[in-house]
Amino acid sequence: MAILVVEDNEDNLALLDYLLRAHGHLPLLARSGADGVRIAIEERPEVILLDIRMPGMDGHEVAAMIKSTPGLEQIRIVAVTASVMAEDRERIAASGFDAYIAKPIDPETFMGELERFLPEATTADTAPGEQ
Repeated sequence: MAILVVEDNEDNLALLDYLLRAHGHLPLLARSGADGVRIAIEERPEVILLDIRMPGMDGHEVAAMIKSTPGLEQIRIVAVTASVMAEDRERIAASGFDAYIAKPIDPETFMGELERFLPEATTADTAPGEQ
């Protein structure tokens, strides 16, 4: 199963990559919103972990583009963000996100939060190659 991580912060990207790999996944990695959209179109992941605050194309724009692309509407998009005030959560939902996970990422609870969005068979054996 493919999980796309779109994150411009190298430390956060490395942490998400490590946590996903430690749990048997082979994540696809994008360091910008534009790369995230391109990879989503090419690879059609089941889940996208998407940062909100990125230069250029922010997470709201990325989510809206993906959800409006024919064939990608069913991809589950999870915001990974420090912006979790009530108005932020409303904007996250309005942009097409299915949920959010708050930053800073807690390695102890992250996979438990993410597993709500993963199909049952999610091992490295079923994931496509890495970007």
